Amino acid sequence: MATLTEKRHTLAHLLATVALEHDPEAKLGTGPVVENGFYYDIRFSPGKAPTPEMLHDWTKRMRELTKEHITMEHKEITLAEGKKVFKDQPFKIELLEEFSEEGKKLTIYTLGAFTDLCAGGHTENTKDIDPGSFTLSKIAGAYWRADEKNPQLTRIYGLAFETGKELDEYLLMLEEAKKRDHKRLGQELDLFTFSDLVGAGLPLWTPRGTLLRDLLDRYVWELRCARGYERVEIPHITKKDLYVRSGHWEKYQDDLFKIVTREGHEFAMKPMNCPHHTQIYARKLWSYRELPQRYANTTVCYRDEQSGELSGLSRVRAFAQDDAHVFCRMTQAKEEFLKIWDIVHEFYGTFGFKLRVRISRHDPEHPEKYLGEEERWTSAENMLDEIAKEKGADSYNGIGEAAFYGPKLDFMAKDAIGREWQVATIQLDMNMPERFDLTCVNEKGEKERIVMIHAAIMGSIERFLSILIEHTGGNFPLWLSPVQAIVLPIGEKHSEFARVTKEKLVAAGLRAELGAEGESLGKRVREAKSAKIPYLLVIGDQELAANAVTLESRDHGKVGEMKLDVLVGRLLKESSERK
Repeated sequence: MATLTEKRHTLAHLLATVALEHDPEAKLGTGPVVENGFYYDIRFSPGKAPTPEMLHDWTKRMRELTKEHITMEHKEITLAEGKKVFKDQPFKIELLEEFSEEGKKLTIYTLGAFTDLCAGGHTENTKDIDPGSFTLSKIAGAYWRADEKNPQLTRIYGLAFETGKELDEYLLMLEEAKKRDHKRLGQELDLFTFSDLVGAGLPLWTPRGTLLRDLLDRYVWELRCARGYERVEIPHITKKDLYVRSGHWEKYQDDLFKIVTREGHEFAMKPMNCPHHTQIYARKLWSYRELPQRYANTTVCYRDEQSGELSGLSRVRAFAQDDAHVFCRMTQAKEEFLKIWDIVHEFYGTFGFKLRVRISRHDPEHPEKYLGEEERWTSAENMLDEIAKEKGADSYNGIGEAAFYGPKLDFMAKDAIGREWQVATIQLDMNMPERFDLTCVNEKGEKERIVMIHAAIMGSIERFLSILIEHTGGNFPLWLSPVQAIVLPIGEKHSEFARVTKEKLVAAGLRAELGAEGESLGKRVREAKSAKIPYLLVIGDQELAANAVTLESRDHGKVGEMKLDVLVGRLLKESSERK
């Protein structure tokens, strides 16, 4: 029985078939399987590129082809044969020559009238594909082989699932995702903005957005402080030498913002914090009795992301990491991992995220991508297995997903509409301590190599907020809402009592605002609800006479009349419990 991946791959061939029916002179790039579907990159003849409106008819044609029960056939070819088959397809010939030089087997797959250069993995017949299980979804631009020096192609995306029901469910989820788009909600809720003068990928945070960031960071620090972490601070630039020593320069130098001083010294804007933290540890020789040393640091990092990769808060050039590093003996590493594990689950549990864990391992077939000996990697990965088993975690393996310096536990969070995101990570690093010669003095009075643990809870505050905004739809819990309550006087004669009420809420430690007058109450209520403020306090004649307010909840509707001291107690309790 064909797998979903094989079905998606076959659908990419069907897409190319329809594209060539539309434009027989089109030049084909590649058509791989991706998450939730497939795409094909194609260079169309002038004036022949499809429009989004055409995708419906193209989907219909692809569905007709699946019903014809076309068989997929394949055979191995020589380079000379391939050049004859693809004589009018320059991108295919480029791939043929490259694969031939690398000694790869050359195979072609034929589906009806269409033949493609392909390594395989398809359905044997199009009858294996449910015609209602896929659709073409969007059109984008893409450079050939992701190089802007190469020709730009038209990328046509498709979605594909096992059944039409799964496709419909996914399309509904996409519609809901549009409503929750953090880029739109962030502007509507006045949390952040971007400026062309400042630059793409460099978000500017408003007072409300900054408060939101600070509340989240404060919560993470509260969890860390309870487990023995201490705050440190570091500069935003460093000499090149630091990253050469750490190994980051060789691997990531193209992603760095570089600075040359007037004296000719080369510096870099820091893309991560760990090498700086090693130098705080290295300031003195530590006794084993003083370990672990746990450093926490929320600070902005910078990476030279390409313009086409930037997306709202999800991918930016400047991002704040709630970073922490633990310097400890290998015998202490498991206990430290477990402490961080508890922080992660408490933090994400607060927001209702369901977590599973990816044990991100090195790829033993490509040892050149990693630092350190094989046996050290095996030992470290075995420890992560023990932790996941001890915690009874829903875990799975991620071969090749490790950092270049060590294996890690990546926490995957499922949001309110079913999407899964990688969020927190705990990484074991046995190599940076080696590179920076980090040790402690053990019981025998000898220097002993330590290990380092990287522990980001939110990872990037920007990226976490992009996820949280969409998870909540902007309906933040009371403790996190920039404005927790708004006081709405019905008329001018209620204004003074409304002002006093607002001041009492603020004095009690609540974040409250006084709603502007001049508009109808109905309009002001609608505006407050659009701003997703958790509580609305309405004051009119009845409330004035009773020295009370009428409380309305964003999440639960009208609560009723309530004395102010009772209301304050209720809101403070709800906020402190982080419900």
